[in-house]
Amino acid sequence: MVVTIIAVIITAAVAITAGIYLGNKNFLGKLAFEKEQLQKEIELSKKEAKSIVEKAKEDAASARKKEVLEAREEIHKIRDDFDRDSKKQRDELKSLEERLVRREENIDRKEQNLDSLKEKLESEKSEIETLNQEAKNKLNEIANLTEDQAREIILTQAKEKYEKELAQRYVEIKDNYEEDAKRYARWVITTAIQRYASDVTSEITTSTVTLPTDDMKGRIIGREGRNIRTFEKLTGTDLIIDDTPEVVVLSCFNPLRREIARRTLNALVLDGRIHPARIEELYEKSKKEIEEYIKDAGKEAVIRVGIKTPHPEIVKLLGRLKFRTSYGQDVLEHSIEVAQFAGLMAEELGLNTEIAKRSALMHDLGKAIDHEVEGSHAIVGGQIAKRYGEKLEVVNGIQCHHSEVDTMTPEAVLVGAADALSAARPGARRETLENYVRRIEQLEEIAKGFRYVDKAYAIQAGREVRIIVQPDKIDDFVAEKLAQDISSQIEEKMQYPGVIKVTVIREKRSVSYAT
Repeated sequence: MVVTIIAVIITAAVAITAGIYLGNKNFLGKLAFEKEQLQKEIELSKKEAKSIVEKAKEDAASARKKEVLEAREEIHKIRDDFDRDSKKQRDELKSLEERLVRREENIDRKEQNLDSLKEKLESEKSEIETLNQEAKNKLNEIANLTEDQAREIILTQAKEKYEKELAQRYVEIKDNYEEDAKRYARWVITTAIQRYASDVTSEITTSTVTLPTDDMKGRIIGREGRNIRTFEKLTGTDLIIDDTPEVVVLSCFNPLRREIARRTLNALVLDGRIHPARIEELYEKSKKEIEEYIKDAGKEAVIRVGIKTPHPEIVKLLGRLKFRTSYGQDVLEHSIEVAQFAGLMAEELGLNTEIAKRSALMHDLGKAIDHEVEGSHAIVGGQIAKRYGEKLEVVNGIQCHHSEVDTMTPEAVLVGAADALSAARPGARRETLENYVRRIEQLEEIAKGFRYVDKAYAIQAGREVRIIVQPDKIDDFVAEKLAQDISSQIEEKMQYPGVIKVTVIREKRSVSYAT
């Protein structure tokens, strides 16, 4: 019995010992497994922390680079504004200096004339005193005259009398000569006008584009109007689509913009693929075509006038005058007409026809860039001609046609006369259109004078101005304030009938390519 109890106790002890051992072993294994898992999590956390740090560094570098680029852009813009203001001030100072020089020259000439008149008066005064003294002496001697002395006095008086008659005859001959000269001048001018015939120019502000079908109007407008908005924003024209069958109308005061828009729209209709990207592509193509057309127009003008080909840059500027009007008159056709008039009058008078034609053709050359530089178009045109190697006589003919400088040659006088003839002939000009164009240009200038304005277009015959701003510089609230500020400026600086609508457009495009 005791043995049995001891055996049971031993067996229990062994079982307990074995259980304790096995339990410790399982516990240690579990601890090792958890330790391994913890180490893996620590390694994974380290990798994630490293990745986060690297990404933060990259983001910081990118942000710093963006800030540097923005700072450089702002510095560049400030520098451009400073350069532009400096150039404007230099040009104004130069203009003032030129005017002061001319005024000083006029004052010097007047002083010289006054000195000359003063000397002449002094001389005449001295002669009168001498004559009075001689008369007194003769009166004192007249009582003691002999027969011969009396005869001498009579003969002297007769001589003086005939000399006066001769002088009167000279004056009459001179007056008759001047009258004959006036008649001859009128004959020369009339002959020149009769020998030159030109169509009366008529400038309009709209162009009509014919469509193959009325369905094309919907494609031109596009989904929710995106095509027509893109077209009007790019070209700066107003596209009018009404109930007129198979016809749309382009409206714009600027003939160059309107022609580019017309060519672009014709190309879109012919191609059939009308969407914003295609509109931009064909618009750029039309701009290049117009540039070639301008060069050809300049060359054709030189050929029509019949002069030696000037510098290529002058030819290009002449071509740009094709899209410039003055009082409703095509400036390039006007320049050709003036050149023909001047050449014909120079031929009748036996003067240098090449100089006359050359000066006359280039007399409005400054109008091709007068919106880009300060100063009178006559002075600017002369400076351009001088820069590209034209003779001094040609430069003087260009600059003096509005009497801003003195004439040096008779050909220069003919340029001014021919310009007046071309402008004064019936139907050549329309004052109202010129005033209208000036108002449109002033509208755009006021809008462009504000900060962050990218482009400005006056449309709807000047009843609306659309302003495109930089979307990354202005938010929606600032855009509303900008529209109000521009409206206030227009009210203060302009006089106009009716109401002008000011529209500020803020549009941001994000482009990406999937490859």
